[in-house]
Amino acid sequence: MTPETNSEMQSTTGADAIDVAIAQGIDFDGSPIPAAKLDLYTKVMGLEAGRQRSGVSNTMRSRIVRIGAKHIPQDELNQMLTAADFAPLKEKEIAFYYGGK
Repeated sequence: MTPETNSEMQSTTGADAIDVAIAQGIDFDGSPIPAAKLDLYTKVMGLEAGRQRSGVSNTMRSRIVRIGAKHIPQDELNQMLTAADFAPLKEKEIAFYYGGK
């Protein structure tokens, strides 16, 4: 990898890293993202952008569960949810996110 390429690469960490790479059409390894993949992603995200939201707290909880389950043990995440006055994990969430662990 040349110094120029290395200095131009964006961070692969943080919540925005994927969005930045998609907007640039370049994967983290420097390869272009195929147009068909970008087109499908844009179409689906456009549909999502037009969907009516149920509320900020519901979306926050959904994101916490979806992402937290990757990093936090089930019992700990459940305690954190209830301590923050969110609904505890639902059985279907436990089965989906923790069932295979």
